[in-house]
Amino acid sequence: MSLASLRRAARETVSGLPREFWWLWTSTLVNRLGAFVATFMALYLTLDRGYSASYAGLVASLHGLGGVVASLGGGVMADRLGRRPTLLVAQSATAASVALLGCVRDPVSIAAVAFLVGLTSNASRPAVQAMMADIVRPEDRVRAFSLNYWAINLGFAVSSVAAGFIAEVSYLAGFLIEAGMTAACAVVVFAKIPESRPEPVDRGAEEDISLGTVLRDGRYMAVVGLSFLVALVFQQGAVGLPVAMGTAGFSPADYGTAIAVNGVLIVALQIPLTRAIEHRDPRRLLIVSALLAGYGFGLTAFAGSVAVFALTICVWTIGEMINAPMQTGLVVRLSPVHGRGRYQGMYNMSWALAALVAPLMSGVVIDRLGAGWLWATCAAVGTAAALGYSTLMRRLPRKEPAPVALAVGDVDAEADAAAEVRTA
Repeated sequence: MSLASLRRAARETVSGLPREFWWLWTSTLVNRLGAFVATFMALYLTLDRGYSASYAGLVASLHGLGGVVASLGGGVMADRLGRRPTLLVAQSATAASVALLGCVRDPVSIAAVAFLVGLTSNASRPAVQAMMADIVRPEDRVRAFSLNYWAINLGFAVSSVAAGFIAEVSYLAGFLIEAGMTAACAVVVFAKIPESRPEPVDRGAEEDISLGTVLRDGRYMAVVGLSFLVALVFQQGAVGLPVAMGTAGFSPADYGTAIAVNGVLIVALQIPLTRAIEHRDPRRLLIVSALLAGYGFGLTAFAGSVAVFALTICVWTIGEMINAPMQTGLVVRLSPVHGRGRYQGMYNMSWALAALVAPLMSGVVIDRLGAGWLWATCAAVGTAAALGYSTLMRRLPRKEPAPVALAVGDVDAEADAAAEVRTA
């Protein structure tokens, strides 16, 4: 491909998205560039503070539990208070709690503040996703969500490397730097991003949307269930894979080398891959992504070298790159405009629950049955998710209908609402 073609492809990838999206994207990138604590938390507790591995695991579980609670609470706040106030409160509270976590010393305080960090840091996610859906036209959402996912992974890749160097100097510096960068995100939101929540035509219809409404939405909860299954598989890259490689005699450096392929592929290929699939049928793509996830991990059973492990990671990483924007786009498609925060919160909770269940699942299966059974289970779960997507997507229209919760008679009311936000 010529340089001119590359420039044209890059221009087409970023063109047409509103200015507010790019400020939100910048906030996401800055947030992930400063995400040091999650990377070195276990080392901080065991090496620097001298606590046991079991205690470090308990703290990680409490952090994850905070994420589960925040997924629902943050969604409700995004709908009731607005996207912008929720982001400001969540990011400011995250900055304060992360700084506090670096200062507390006794085990009870550390555990309590770790839960608080998990609570505050995850509360902003439903608001971010709801805001993106508000300000981006329906036909551009897959591209927008993909660009945001790319920013998350780019930021995490850089912060993971930086965390190692910072930890050698001072763990406290890592906590304080993350707190400062999270506070900077709140400043960006305050200064550059207006409220995007659409004003309802029917106030009563908005008030009728509650968490109970989401739970009674059978089609949407089926999507949440499928999301949980897929997330359960993807989580094995961080919990089951290192344990299995260690049990097979591979070193932590071997795991680090293999799993680095995941981040490199996402950073290098997420944007061009999205351009290739952006306007293709999401029905087939979600099925393909679930199969690539399941059988990508299933192939791990046959891996005997770092190179083969890396090849299997390539398979499920492609599934991850397809699933992330398509799944988020489907969630928006099935969410009522004035319930987007709650619906996004329920979707985020599926991933938070998977993060809690996956370590237990991998540990029990590996200890009692062996790693081979874990990878076979992943293949079975991926197949079940693919069958679920196939059944669910047959009942969905090919095109997103115009939302009825906004102005009656407007052919593309949602796009008009986004335009109003962009010109505010």
